[in-house]
Amino acid sequence: MAVSATPSLPNLQISSKHNFNYNNNNSTHLIFSFPCRRSTTSRTRPAVITSSQKPRSEMATNQKRELLEQYGLNPDDYMEKPPPKTRRRKDMQEGRGKKGLPEEKKVRQIRETHKLLQVLGGKAKRKKLISPKGMDVRPMMEVVKGAAFAMLQSAGGCPASLRPGRWLDLYSGTGSVGIEALSRGCSEVHFVEMDPWVVSDILRPNLEWTGFLDVSVIHTVRVESFLDRAEQFVGKDGPFDYVSVTPPYTQVDYGVLMNQVATSSLIGEDTLILVEYPSRTDMLDSCGSLMKIADRRFGRTHLAIYGPVWAKKKRKSDISHQAVSEISA
Repeated sequence: MAVSATPSLPNLQISSKHNFNYNNNNSTHLIFSFPCRRSTTSRTRPAVITSSQKPRSEMATNQKRELLEQYGLNPDDYMEKPPPKTRRRKDMQEGRGKKGLPEEKKVRQIRETHKLLQVLGGKAKRKKLISPKGMDVRPMMEVVKGAAFAMLQSAGGCPASLRPGRWLDLYSGTGSVGIEALSRGCSEVHFVEMDPWVVSDILRPNLEWTGFLDVSVIHTVRVESFLDRAEQFVGKDGPFDYVSVTPPYTQVDYGVLMNQVATSSLIGEDTLILVEYPSRTDMLDSCGSLMKIADRRFGRTHLAIYGPVWAKKKRKSDISHQAVSEISA
């Protein structure tokens, strides 16, 4: 420390032009000025005490106070109050701010359900099924489902029920299609649904309620992954007798999807494939070795059925009449 002028230091004052700003990038300078007694022949000039110290990354408030108190000053008169941004930051850290800490867990949005669907035919006829509110999961309309099963039963040669066999329900969602298949005579259904919440809160309760959980297999995986690793999931049980493809319209490329289905080992020479697709979608006349045996329109929804040549035998008018009679029953 360097001191100029005489040893007498009366009435120590701090200049109001200087603030105690402790910056991490620059050295800290404390400047004090006070009058000094000199001889009457010379002019009175203020003596100056300067102090310089190296910056510190974090200087505690009590250290600043001690430094001021050493010179007999009231720290409250000279220390600056925290700026508004600092105060808001402290409020947020203490939980008083409107915006919580990033670590706070956001409240999970509750997904609601209702019972608007039902089984249309077979052993579990008229049993209500759970479905989610909103558009997260879009079940097949009952009119479309009734017509689809009437077409499949006719193509299988048994208009009253499905011929026994194994069913693969892709994009199963609520399980409405696969449960309808079990109710009408299928021996086993594999459900493929990627949403864990739909599986635990919608699909599984529906299977328990209808009594088909023991003859069902649930695969919580993406359909694309399931088709790529079909033997790993299904084993060596051979191709399925029925396959339903009911994807969310806007999230799939039907050309890519149907090519993946056609080349899968899960499809056999006698498999019947049910495909739900929207308007303005070009569907091929064949799917691998299977040919398109039916194509129906229900407003903006279309149904296509692919199967062997021997399955194309029922007239459209008979199928439509049978579907309407089942829904009204």
